[in-house]
Amino acid sequence: MNSFKLVIIRAMRLLLLQEDVLLGGQAVLEGVMMRSPRSMAVAVRRPDGRIAVFRQRIAALADMHPVLRWPVVRGAVVMIQALVLGFRSLNFSAEAAFEALRGGSDGPVATPEAAGAAPEAAAPSRAETAAGTGAIIGSLAVALALGFGLFFLLPLALTQLLRAFVPALANSIAFNLVDGLIRIAIFLLYIFGISLLRDIHRVFEYHGAEHKTVHAHEAHTALTVENVRARSRLHPRCGTSFLLVVMVVSILVFSFLPANRPFYLMIFPRLAMVPLIAGLSFEVIRLSARRLKNPVCRAMVQPGLWLQRITTQEPSDDQIAVAIRALEEALAMEAGGGPEVVPA
Repeated sequence: MNSFKLVIIRAMRLLLLQEDVLLGGQAVLEGVMMRSPRSMAVAVRRPDGRIAVFRQRIAALADMHPVLRWPVVRGAVVMIQALVLGFRSLNFSAEAAFEALRGGSDGPVATPEAAGAAPEAAAPSRAETAAGTGAIIGSLAVALALGFGLFFLLPLALTQLLRAFVPALANSIAFNLVDGLIRIAIFLLYIFGISLLRDIHRVFEYHGAEHKTVHAHEAHTALTVENVRARSRLHPRCGTSFLLVVMVVSILVFSFLPANRPFYLMIFPRLAMVPLIAGLSFEVIRLSARRLKNPVCRAMVQPGLWLQRITTQEPSDDQIAVAIRALEEALAMEAGGGPEVVPA
């Protein structure tokens, strides 16, 4: 990057830090997505060692409608927006890193200094954009259906089977408590199971790089590999922590639902309450992450930090460099410059 661009990025970092703006991110295939209030950038390590970058402007909640800034409501909207951006980032990373995943990751990787510039990608046509949007919506719908089936319908079905043998489960509170405990158990088994996969382990390493980079930014330090490497890979605002909070909050919310109805009549109330659960969970994470010195808030985030010891792993310097590039590109776009697809 040229010196002028670095000056812009540093100025934007100072502005965001002074406004106490919370940045976010996500690990993708061989890379990292970072988002600031009105932009996001994905940086992916290509098989030849170069870094491919995709940037996109996004709408901030404050720019859309006043009601979307309300507590709980904003959390549900943020969840939907994060899912859409996440799938778009994964699609880009899969295209950029497919050869690396197919050929393995044991070969040498060029450092950012040694890597040459990749050719700039051509702007997609209207038909390609529509097709890409359709694919994202379709993938998102399938993922949501699978997630709801695995983490909501399966625990519900298992709890109903148990009720035939445990009369105490006729009580709504007891029924929903057991339903929630089964849901948490399935979630933890799922996390542990996917962590055993080699490709997922690499994603978890990029997840660690993402957290370390955000920590370095929030600590007002220069975004260098050395500074980022020294930071913790655990972060209180992690999506893993959010999902764990969702599991716990769902127990409280579902406890208001009757437990003596047929299975098919219990599906739709639970589905309708998912946005409420997401909104409440967002507020819990937001509140606790801002008040970590409070022992109650610290206790609230601690289980999520424990779980992140599985979902984040120590990254290599090359992976940290990718995370830094993603954050710098997001901040550069926040400043209002550059195309959405940029050279490496």
